[in-house]
Amino acid sequence: MKKAAFLFVLAATVVNLTGCWFIVGGAAGAAGAYVMGKDYMEGNTDRPYESLWNATMTVARIRGKIQQEDIAGGYVEVAVDSTLVKIHLTRVSQSATKVKVAARKHHMPNLTLAQEIFIKIMEEAK
Repeated sequence: MKKAAFLFVLAATVVNLTGCWFIVGGAAGAAGAYVMGKDYMEGNTDRPYESLWNATMTVARIRGKIQQEDIAGGYVEVAVDSTLVKIHLTRVSQSATKVKVAARKHHMPNLTLAQEIFIKIMEEAK
């Protein structure tokens, strides 16, 4: 019991100090590893870059107003209400792409919105 309590306190301390969570599981039906920071959610997927780009643009148009977009750089900036959402797509390999969604409202993290948009992009890219 003491060992379990110690491990819980240790894990909580590490998360509090780093502000980063590593999650192994599935999001939107795709198994994999996802990382959550204070204002972002990030994960790798085997979906094609072009499919993810199209999904990102669809979700961005539905959720808010696109401020900036760069298909070559894999960058989209969207204003969703008063929250600034930054989406980065990075080709990791020929068949893998990293997706990172960060959201801040008045310079404060908005992790809930980042998660929502990340999941919507993954669902749309199927």
